[in-house]
Amino acid sequence: MLVDRRGHGGSPDLAGPYRTDYEVDARDIVSVLGDGAHLVGHSYGGVAAMLAAAQRPDLVRSLTLIQPGSMRVAEEHPVIADLLVRNRAATAELPAEMTAEEYLRLATDGVGMPTPPATPERLRTARTSMGERPCWDAPVDLRPIAAAPWPTLVIIGDWAGAPEEYRRLAGEPLTITARVVADRVGGELLTVPGFYPQVQEPELVNHALREFWQDADAQRAKSAR
Repeated sequence: MLVDRRGHGGSPDLAGPYRTDYEVDARDIVSVLGDGAHLVGHSYGGVAAMLAAAQRPDLVRSLTLIQPGSMRVAEEHPVIADLLVRNRAATAELPAEMTAEEYLRLATDGVGMPTPPATPERLRTARTSMGERPCWDAPVDLRPIAAAPWPTLVIIGDWAGAPEEYRRLAGEPLTITARVVADRVGGELLTVPGFYPQVQEPELVNHALREFWQDADAQRAKSAR
């Protein structure tokens, strides 16, 4: 099952102070886990997945995080500390009159990436992002994940081929965060080529997921004997 976050894809907009909120996303995830599932989250969705897994570890069979945006868990690192200061200031200074088109250009041109066509879907995503609760500042308790009986896989790109500014502003902090998360929860860290792992290397990522899920299910079955 693929779940869109509020304000994205096929999911409804979120009414409230934020247009998207990782705590609401976490509750949404818990509501669709059924009697247990392998949980995968990317970026902002990775933060929601971590929160959901920490809240209901009994409903998780494995956890995979693809470049999770939970920067605050690594706030003791100087690169992350600087990023948090910079991001908090930038968020506070975001012009109230900025349009979705302007935000889309800022979010791409500002890091050396080409601005994609302003389709209705992308403009909706841009509007949602302009009013999101920042995932990089989310307080995430990693202890329930570290104590859980199921395994965690953290996937990160090597950021080869990314524009230098994008690598500096996003790639380095995401890599640091991924390593901290993997280390603190006792998870496996997988590095793949590029900077959008599941988009640029889908076959590699899907193969890793299938093997990871099979191993997790085998270990679960063994423990149940």
